[in-house]
Amino acid sequence: MDARQLEYFLAIVEHGGFSKAAAALHVAQPSLSQAMANLEADLGVPLFHRKGRGVVLSEAGAELLEPSRRVLRDLAAVRDKATALSGLQGGTVELAAMPSPGIEPLTTLIHRFAELHPSVTVSARAAFTPDEVLELVRTGICELGLLGAATPVTASHVDVLPVEEQPFVVVAAAGDGVEDGAVMRPRDLAGRRLIATRSGSLMRAIVDDITAHAPGTEIAAVVDHRTSILPLALAGVGLAVLPASWTTLARRCGAVVASIEPTAHLHVAMISLPAHLTPGARAFLELTRSLAQRREAAAHNPRSTAREPGPKL
Repeated sequence: MDARQLEYFLAIVEHGGFSKAAAALHVAQPSLSQAMANLEADLGVPLFHRKGRGVVLSEAGAELLEPSRRVLRDLAAVRDKATALSGLQGGTVELAAMPSPGIEPLTTLIHRFAELHPSVTVSARAAFTPDEVLELVRTGICELGLLGAATPVTASHVDVLPVEEQPFVVVAAAGDGVEDGAVMRPRDLAGRRLIATRSGSLMRAIVDDITAHAPGTEIAAVVDHRTSILPLALAGVGLAVLPASWTTLARRCGAVVASIEPTAHLHVAMISLPAHLTPGARAFLELTRSLAQRREAAAHNPRSTAREPGPKL
């Protein structure tokens, strides 16, 4: 067994078959097939079941996925160490991020990380629920995961670093009857039209609570893609309820933002496996820890003028 065979194995899984994997790897398909046959012979078990012109993972193949990813990542870490003893020179940090934490604090983190380590690429994979982020990290597809949940994040078999708590805010188009910087209560939204996500999210629970306590409130649109919410609010379709991470972007786009009282909070955390982190991932995690400490200090001392890493968002 060698690293090339493991790389081929993962490519077949990632691309859904031998022909697409061979094209992505720029190798001849017979060479790829022979490498897999040799790997299966070495292991003594089939890794794929052939069905028609396609393949599906065998039980043994599924069990090999996570160890294979870890082996290749550890080999990449060895190469990083050998070529960059004085600092990070090259490589990729692979992380998963949910939409709102993917606006902030991810923007600040990537901005500062790029300043410190310009040769390292940050690759952020989209995930839409905490469970999706956990799965991507636990299976080794991503080294780090940035997620937001209705309660403080707890999870088994991963390390959890709390980063911040984001209150929810009302976002509206300019001239839509909302004063920027105002404090609003659910009853202040009576008779208004709201933009919502589908049931099951914290944002939807807040919208449902508002409609239950504000007479005449209606849901104007329900969207799966949360990136659609701000454009819809800017177009005047309705008011949006979003985590405070969207505040700076919303105002830069010309929207107004008001606080909600009382409101729930989105608990943002970074998760990672206890071991097997590349140097780049460790550096990104330490940067996140530093940001979390600064924001916790600012929360306890609002008058603090201490500068956070990266742009003030």
